[in-house]
Amino acid sequence: MTTQYKTIVKDGLWDNNGVLAMLLGMCPAMAMTTSATNGLGMGLATAAVMAASSLLVSTFRSRITQEVRIPVYILIVAAMVTLVDLCMNAWMHELYKVLGLFIPLIVSNCLPLARLEAFAAKEPVLPSLMDGMFMGLGFTVALTIIGAVREITGAGTLFADASLLLGPAFKFMEMQLMSPDKGVLMMILPPGGFLVTGLLVVVKRMIDVRAGKAIQMGGAHSAA
Repeated sequence: MTTQYKTIVKDGLWDNNGVLAMLLGMCPAMAMTTSATNGLGMGLATAAVMAASSLLVSTFRSRITQEVRIPVYILIVAAMVTLVDLCMNAWMHELYKVLGLFIPLIVSNCLPLARLEAFAAKEPVLPSLMDGMFMGLGFTVALTIIGAVREITGAGTLFADASLLLGPAFKFMEMQLMSPDKGVLMMILPPGGFLVTGLLVVVKRMIDVRAGKAIQMGGAHSAA
């Protein structure tokens, strides 16, 4: 059981990362990563939806027939998105205004539906909850890194307006790393999102290839 949970965590954060491995959820990854703060907020909203949806689908999987499963999954995701949307409007209103339409569009994000179909509909409650949570956290990490790279190179800041968007407790995250006039404007425009995402995908695959070669070499030495 411990091995299963380790695999779930590794898959969510790295091996099957929604953005960097499966290339799902690219619309928010491109549109909402002009800053690390926006990426973090969008990622956490998606993670909350994925965890709650996976929990519900796994709980009622024996009662959901094959014929109606997709509409039911969409309905569950839509209900969770509505709940998150209302909560953010009430307690994180400034971030809610920034994210705008992209919160309701989580319903059409392929990543939650893909994990419900591939995992939550077939597995027990606790592993499904873990899968939804760590797939969402992997998505959050990817969006935050993309946003951080774009923000640093484009505006010279990191987690700008975090205290305004996420609350006063996040004031410590705000940093000015270099002069704004040294930033590259393209990085905070749409082309910057494609460029940074592509480079991160390449970096991840290079790391995976080197890790695979290291494992093969270790196995060869052990056999010898």
